[in-house]
Amino acid sequence: MTISFEIPGEIEQRLRSAGADPNQTARELLLIELYRQKQVTHYQISQALGLSRYEVDGLLKKYDVPLDLTIDEFHAEAASLRELRQG
Repeated sequence: MTISFEIPGEIEQRLRSAGADPNQTARELLLIELYRQKQVTHYQISQALGLSRYEVDGLLKKYDVPLDLTIDEFHAEAASLRELRQG
């Protein structure tokens, strides 16, 4: 799906001056907002943006969004961390 909209050149310049790609920023912000509204999952964000699980965690942190893990996801995360510590 493609979504197009115009933004003022001033905003585009501000984003580019900060080293941000306006298209990527718009995609990230849309998906982050959908995640906040519980309309997409962590996994769906990773698939849509081509990011690893940990990169999505970093993206959520960047936008001050807490992780919304199910109990099963929490246990899987804890198991992964235990394996890393032992490894």
